[in-house]
Amino acid sequence: MKSELEPTLPKDFYFAEEIYAQEKERIFCREWVCAGRDEQVPAAGDYLTLEVAGESVLVVRTQTGELRAFYNVCRHRGSRLVLEDDPNPAEQTGCGPHGRFASGIRCPYHAWTYSLEGNLRTAPFLKEDDRFFKEEFALYPVGLQSWGGFFFLHLTPDEAAASGNNLFVQLDGVPERLQRYPLAELRTAQRIVYEVDANWKVLLENYNECYHCGGVHPELCDIVPAFKKAGGSDLDWERGIPHKDGAYTFTLDGKTNREPFPSLDADEKVRHKGELIYPNFMLSLAADHVAAFTLWPRGPLHTTIACDFLFHPREMAKAGFDPSDAVTFWDLVNRQDWAICENVQRGMASRVFRYGFYAPMESWSLDIRRYIGERLGNSIFTE
Repeated sequence: MKSELEPTLPKDFYFAEEIYAQEKERIFCREWVCAGRDEQVPAAGDYLTLEVAGESVLVVRTQTGELRAFYNVCRHRGSRLVLEDDPNPAEQTGCGPHGRFASGIRCPYHAWTYSLEGNLRTAPFLKEDDRFFKEEFALYPVGLQSWGGFFFLHLTPDEAAASGNNLFVQLDGVPERLQRYPLAELRTAQRIVYEVDANWKVLLENYNECYHCGGVHPELCDIVPAFKKAGGSDLDWERGIPHKDGAYTFTLDGKTNREPFPSLDADEKVRHKGELIYPNFMLSLAADHVAAFTLWPRGPLHTTIACDFLFHPREMAKAGFDPSDAVTFWDLVNRQDWAICENVQRGMASRVFRYGFYAPMESWSLDIRRYIGERLGNSIFTE
């Protein structure tokens, strides 16, 4: 009798440069990618520079308060508009803007200057009677839409608009499931950035199952015993996962002096919820705080992960506010996850490995196989 476990993606999907190049073009350039929090760009003229799928992107707050995004490329000769070799915001421990434009976006090469809305405003010594029309030279746009205080970018916005692929199509039912969490009101108290030597899909697969939790996360399973019961089977993510008696949040003792978000229902005040939003965003929600994970693939073998810890401003304004009980707990759990994911990546490099298998309690990870197969259009099974 032959086992009927479902196979994972084949080995090359975790190692091959050519497959990673396809993922960049067909996924990260053609889907909405979570890139940060609106609060990172608070005032008119503030900007971020971000690297998305190898492309440099400017995110700017306009004079009317909107967020706009553009390729960091001058329409004249292609110079970068922002030249500073600053670290990518995904790699910063702080969460503020990268800089501020005084009155417009000025190219450092020939001083072509653009408004914060991306329109060409001035081009020195060029006049419209020189057969030059400024309206033809706006910056190359990047799609930007926000939900819950997070902004998402789309590197092919015309294609997204033509196909009707707005952000909320991609989010599917997530906003409805999390409607009582005041995500847009929350603020970032701390960010931890991790560098992980593992393929980005290994990290998503790990997030999507708790079969590993009993062996990898003893502290987590002490707070949430359901994560180890029967290998993490039959978890009701729609309702949320219950904590042990007397516990209600993700800290070492399952308690905190912070008040729960006032808009939560009775279950949400004592249960944990989680969402994976393809391709690069993971949300874990407790009654008093949210851990938001943004994944930035750096190649088939390495991923940068920015973990933002979000709290209600009312709690942050209280004397003695200290997020360390949640941050310390999450940092412990995160490092356990990243270490085991790196171990998986090293093990899969063996010459004998062709593909792995999903146990029945890992059924959610089958969705990753479906997701990749649909977008890359490849035959992903070897037999």
